[in-house]
Amino acid sequence: MGAELAMIYMRVEWLHDEPGDPVLLFSEIGEDGYETRKVEVFRDGAMTYADEESSTGQTWLGEAPVPPIEEIAANTEFRPHAITRDEFEEIWDRAHHASTGE
Repeated sequence: MGAELAMIYMRVEWLHDEPGDPVLLFSEIGEDGYETRKVEVFRDGAMTYADEESSTGQTWLGEAPVPPIEEIAANTEFRPHAITRDEFEEIWDRAHHASTGE
């Protein structure tokens, strides 16, 4: 296989009052702009996740490319931040452990 694809990693705070919706969204985004993995964190600390093969809770990968961080930031409901791959892997691992009870 070729060189590893350049991935983008993002953490988005979602500012809202809906108790059933996540307040943090973590995304791994491929070169094509589509999510390849996602973690959602809820107010109570619960986490759900999705990748191309599986998902938990109501979490699923987006059906459209993720907009650029500047476009997301233009909506006052969202506060996006670029994060590192290591930061994403840490939250991904935590979400997996939370769902399996390990």
